[in-house]
Amino acid sequence: MNRNEIMQWLREVRHPAKGDRDIVELGMVENIEIKGESVEVILSFPKRRDPLTEYLVGSTRASIIRNAPGCKVEVKCVVKEEAKKKQNVNELGTEELAGVKHIIGVASGKGGVGKSTVAVNLAVALARLGYKVGLADADVYGPSVPVMTATNGIQPEAIEDEDGRQLILPIEKYGVKWMSIGYFADDGQALIWRGPMACNALKQMILQVRWGELDFLLIDMPPGTGDIHISLVGDIPMESAIIVTTPQAVALADVLKGVNMLRNERVQRRILGLVENMAWFTPAEHPQEKYYIFGKDGGLEMAKSIGLDLLAQIPLVQSLRECSDAGEPAALGSGPDAAAFLDLAGTIAKIA
Repeated sequence: MNRNEIMQWLREVRHPAKGDRDIVELGMVENIEIKGESVEVILSFPKRRDPLTEYLVGSTRASIIRNAPGCKVEVKCVVKEEAKKKQNVNELGTEELAGVKHIIGVASGKGGVGKSTVAVNLAVALARLGYKVGLADADVYGPSVPVMTATNGIQPEAIEDEDGRQLILPIEKYGVKWMSIGYFADDGQALIWRGPMACNALKQMILQVRWGELDFLLIDMPPGTGDIHISLVGDIPMESAIIVTTPQAVALADVLKGVNMLRNERVQRRILGLVENMAWFTPAEHPQEKYYIFGKDGGLEMAKSIGLDLLAQIPLVQSLRECSDAGEPAALGSGPDAAAFLDLAGTIAKIA
């Protein structure tokens, strides 16, 4: 007798609870070893013990003995746990971030300082410098990336990988891979979520995305220091962050809260520095003129007082607003605002 003959005999052993299919078809025959007149068969079972185990073991022995009288048969059982698909958001791992070199948060102490504008234009500027870049819009309550990149209305494609995990493909434009909860909500739809729901959505927007190989993954964080920020630093391997502010005192007062959160002993994330947005207003027709409508050097003084570097001062130019509304980031252009973002990108690339 040989292995093929024994496999044919074992096709006579059917599993009553599996549509009466035989154990060979079900892949339960793990191994067959023949030693003279002795045969050892190993049957594999899932993690939960099959209630018909003894029946199948006995049927296996009987089938071989019936076809090879006098043969000594030993049947062993092994537990073979089936691969489990990661459908639960709490089971998401960081596998899809393995090819990302640097994960940097773009944060602010308060809203209205142009944090998303800085994040989007920094991503585009890094791509213009030749880096592989992605941006995850973590502002789940006010996602603005789709509008600022003219990718709203596009539905990201979902795929299943070789392990059966459901993944999302980011949208690519301007040399950057974009992902936002805004791609999955209708225009104007309010996302009325409690903290845990928002945190789970955030984890999916980052951990369930096929990012591939990236030099930088920027995370556009929501303003404040709440649940989402705790989830970010707890579940996402975000190594560092930059803080965005405007020169006026009310914005600077909130910067300290964001800095203290990142410096907290339970968080301890490196702060690359401060970015002063809307540092001055420059008319397009008079690019050399500067009007400090929100105050002068507020960000510079704040950076000095808390021991941070001032990474950039971004001017307020009318075209910056117009480009954002049109979905064409200003960093694609050649104006003073584009130059400032390119300088910022160069600085980030050096110090990250």
